[in-house]
Amino acid sequence: MHIEQIVDFATAGTAPEHYRPAPEKILKGDPEQSVRNHYGSPCGQFHAGIWEGAVGHWTINYTEHEYCEILQGVSVIRDAAGNAKTVRAGDRFVIPAGLSGTWEVLEPCRKVYVMFEAKA
Repeated sequence: MHIEQIVDFATAGTAPEHYRPAPEKILKGDPEQSVRNHYGSPCGQFHAGIWEGAVGHWTINYTEHEYCEILQGVSVIRDAAGNAKTVRAGDRFVIPAGLSGTWEVLEPCRKVYVMFEAKA
């Protein structure tokens, strides 16, 4: 391992991957999203990067553990029972694997994510 292998998000030249949730998951709007996965571990279980989402509402089902730091915007995360958590710029939190519910972007959102997916 050499110092050059450190991934600096500010200078990483990772191209964005643009996508939308599957049509059956979209509840409202046109939630176009992009991800710049700046780092993926050799084992494929650990990832880190930047995610951006447009206004919209869709269903979620987390199989991974995810640390999030909201850089911009406002979103509402709801569990399957309808309990809600509003997150906005400056918020830092972890979503444990197993959360099912919805993610709603109220104002265009940008976040740093760090994910770990356990082996099945």
